[in-house]
Amino acid sequence: MAELTEKLKKEIIEVLNLEDLEIEDIDTNLTLFGDGLGLDSIDALELIVLLEKNYGIKLEDPKEGKKVFHSIQTMADYIEENQKN
Repeated sequence: MAELTEKLKKEIIEVLNLEDLEIEDIDTNLTLFGDGLGLDSIDALELIVLLEKNYGIKLEDPKEGKKVFHSIQTMADYIEENQKN
């Protein structure tokens, strides 16, 4: 799981162009939106594309996204539960 969370951090930094952040700057349980990492709705769309492109996971229910994208940890948990092998 630690390997997946580190990979997610790296991918999020790259996809969202968060050039001022390093992997170690992002706490695995930090809230991604709002007061946490400060992501917005455009970033959420990028995360949806990242899940589909890199992990073969398509979010069918927009309400599910709020739970999935709460933190790096919740994303990793969701990927592990839903990734097509």
